[in-house]
Amino acid sequence: MDKIVLGLLGTTLDTPSGTVRWTRWRPTVSLFQAEDLSIARLELLHPPSHAAQAALLVEDIRRLSPGTVVNLHPLTVVDPWDFEEVFAALHDFARGYPFLPEEEEYLVHITTGSHVAQICLFLLTESRHFPGKLLQSSPPRGLEVTSPVVIDLDLARYDRLAARFAADQATGQGLLKSGIATRNAAFNHTIEQIEKVAGSTRAPILLTGPTGAGKSQLARQVVALKRARHLVAGPLVEVNCATLRGDTAMSTLFGHARGAFTGAERPRPGLLLSAHRGALFLDEIGELGPDEQAMLLRALEEKRFLPLGSDQEVESDFQLVAGTNRDLRAAVREGRFREDLLARIDLWTWRLPGLAERPEDVEPNLDFELEKWRRATGTQLRFNREARAAFVAFATSPEAVWSANFRDLNAAITRMATLAPGGRIDRSTVDDEIARLRAHWHGEPARSRVETLLGARPIDRFDEAQLEAVLEVCARSKSLSDAGRQLFAVSRLEKSSTNDADRLRKYLARWGLDWEFVRG
Repeated sequence: MDKIVLGLLGTTLDTPSGTVRWTRWRPTVSLFQAEDLSIARLELLHPPSHAAQAALLVEDIRRLSPGTVVNLHPLTVVDPWDFEEVFAALHDFARGYPFLPEEEEYLVHITTGSHVAQICLFLLTESRHFPGKLLQSSPPRGLEVTSPVVIDLDLARYDRLAARFAADQATGQGLLKSGIATRNAAFNHTIEQIEKVAGSTRAPILLTGPTGAGKSQLARQVVALKRARHLVAGPLVEVNCATLRGDTAMSTLFGHARGAFTGAERPRPGLLLSAHRGALFLDEIGELGPDEQAMLLRALEEKRFLPLGSDQEVESDFQLVAGTNRDLRAAVREGRFREDLLARIDLWTWRLPGLAERPEDVEPNLDFELEKWRRATGTQLRFNREARAAFVAFATSPEAVWSANFRDLNAAITRMATLAPGGRIDRSTVDDEIARLRAHWHGEPARSRVETLLGARPIDRFDEAQLEAVLEVCARSKSLSDAGRQLFAVSRLEKSSTNDADRLRKYLARWGLDWEFVRG
């Protein structure tokens, strides 16, 4: 591919006058003195007032490299230190230039021009408006001529840099997940997106999903990541908007002046002011009243608001993270939530799935809860193998609805830990907890025939299963003999004389039962 260089005329270094110019280092000319760089075309941008110097530079380049085509492009910039003006001029040039990246290789020379122009060239190349690589030239070191350096802004090509960025991303994602090695692909994708957004912008973030899905915990981790990336410096202020009512809602959020209402004996700053330079987490934001919604909208847009009863505005610049388990769009249609406020906070929205929607993550969260118990109590908590397998099988089955999500899981672990002998959760403890969760989610379970007939009488599991099967046959048989023939159909063939009814009667008698009682 032909190499095409795009660069700016250096109005000082590139244009010394007279024959002395051949004894000076000129950045643009030095590109054509390099032995290992063959340039097919130079696109040289210059101020219209320096057209003569640009023309002289073209003649010198032709003497060094007769085969290079040089095109001059007048670039009008009134103030070369005005970032907006310089960027706009270079952006317009890039948009109008007929790039052919599949046929030509582009190098953007960033050694000449003001620092502002160099920064703009870097940004436009990094954003692919200039679809090429950067080219940096430098003066010779003594008698040694230095070759220009090509810089590829595609960081994926730099293994060590790519590894660093990947490690930073993994660290951020691990922070957002509280160190839990989650396995659900959809949830992990959500976390990847949140890591990118939370680590690069201070726009509002809205977390939706059912109660107990982890919105509050994730909001705290989002703020922790922002603090690590130096996007917030102040405190995290949290409030559940469902707890705010009447004048106390206004006062709690926006503060009040002394005497604003009966009992307001001293001024109060309010949570928005307390969150200045930090973050504000408004959980259940859909519960805010219309007045609070209007005030919040203005605080987000203008970063200013009036405390209750005050005629002097205060300023607060905070990162907003909001959470809700409601459908805010439905609330807008019903007139319960402001459409303009939703538009303001709905730029970055993610829904957190409930625990039942991500059964793959039950085990990682189970380990997290066990470790949390250890940190809180200082005692180790473990399942034996059979107990863990039984609990995980139930917890990941369709029967486990996890209606309160992680709150249910935390409560289950707390109960089992409290009842576990020596900090080891056994099968009996798990069975009791499964029964408790079933009753909580589905109501009291139907009692088995054995429980109905024997009540609280203890019985081994093997005997319970056998007796349950016998009682089921009895329930659908017309007589004791009929039931006996079904139950002993194989063993009776080995006997010369059989009395199936008598064998069944004796079996029932072991448990204090008789045919009439069972059938009744």
